[in-house]
Amino acid sequence: MNLGVIGYGLRMRTVIGEIMKLDPSCQVTAVVDLNNNAISARMREQGTEDIRFYTSTEEMLDAERLDGVLVGTRCSLHTEMALKIMPRGIPLFLEKPVSTNMEDLLRLKRAYDDLHSPVVVSFPLRMTTIVKSVKEIVDSGKIGTVEHVQAVNNVPYGSVYFQSWYRDESITGGLFLQKATHDFDYINHVLQYKPIEVCAMTSKQVFKGTKPAELKCKDCEEKHTCADSKAFKTGEEGDWEYCCFAEDTGNEDSGSAIIRYESGMHVSYSHNFFARREAGRRGARFLGYKGTVEFDFIKGKIMVMMHHTPRVETYEFEAGKGHYGGDAALAENFVRMMKNGASSQSSLEDGLTSALMCLKARESAISRQFQAIGWDF
Repeated sequence: MNLGVIGYGLRMRTVIGEIMKLDPSCQVTAVVDLNNNAISARMREQGTEDIRFYTSTEEMLDAERLDGVLVGTRCSLHTEMALKIMPRGIPLFLEKPVSTNMEDLLRLKRAYDDLHSPVVVSFPLRMTTIVKSVKEIVDSGKIGTVEHVQAVNNVPYGSVYFQSWYRDESITGGLFLQKATHDFDYINHVLQYKPIEVCAMTSKQVFKGTKPAELKCKDCEEKHTCADSKAFKTGEEGDWEYCCFAEDTGNEDSGSAIIRYESGMHVSYSHNFFARREAGRRGARFLGYKGTVEFDFIKGKIMVMMHHTPRVETYEFEAGKGHYGGDAALAENFVRMMKNGASSQSSLEDGLTSALMCLKARESAISRQFQAIGWDF
């Protein structure tokens, strides 16, 4: 099973590691990356020398017989790479977000409508045991029909979005596309309702300032006292982490969205990027008339609270690495797609919907107006 990789960074190394643990017959045989030389040197040090490196996606696709391709480039290139691979019918593992602007999203949707290529989108949260269990509880009717959802994501490692390349919104498309895309997806997956309208608001209250543009932590005069200093971080990362209080720091540091669904119910979602340590939280409450099911990924716990009887059920889960175990489930789905033509459990249609919701939320935050969620525009 020959794998081609476009963008061989940390994220793709993680996914490939999960794939090879599941099925050692899957091996990376071809790579396209801006840092081909450094990657090749690292692989030789690890005893891997039979990988071919290419300077373009087309060159790799023309020269290799691949069973699957994984795309882990910078976010703004995801659509472009997908459009090169999909016409060839090769199973594709596509990192999220699938697009970072509306023009690319429409191009990708048109291609998918025409081709229906086999694609697994990197939405690991919907694949976790926790979300699967929540969906089972909701589908059972135990809490009644879900009539309201309250979701939150307080990101305890949020400085990464202000100190690394993620600070460049022209590459990422903003933090709704970086973080909320996961949460919107698992909510859609549990509800199985169609989103129809969104309003949103963002704030930038903390990670802003007057430090010089492109200032790095290691060069800052406050590197000994700043709570977010990475100047003394060990490893190669410490060489490129920027000041998160500089004048060129992008991204909001908190944001919220309210989404209306076709049934009339709505979801409230909020994310925050300066919460730290025990303030970190990621999860949601699904409320029905009969009861509420609540979960938190970080704590690994589900609680079912009945509304009309004095009963609370608690389910605890082992903390899983790799997006709480979701990465391994995605890898298994992709292996089965390559080997047996299995259907995607995290499809490009799901990726398109989530990206559309995020782009409309961003547009709402800018325009201060409600935005319809749909393809009629």
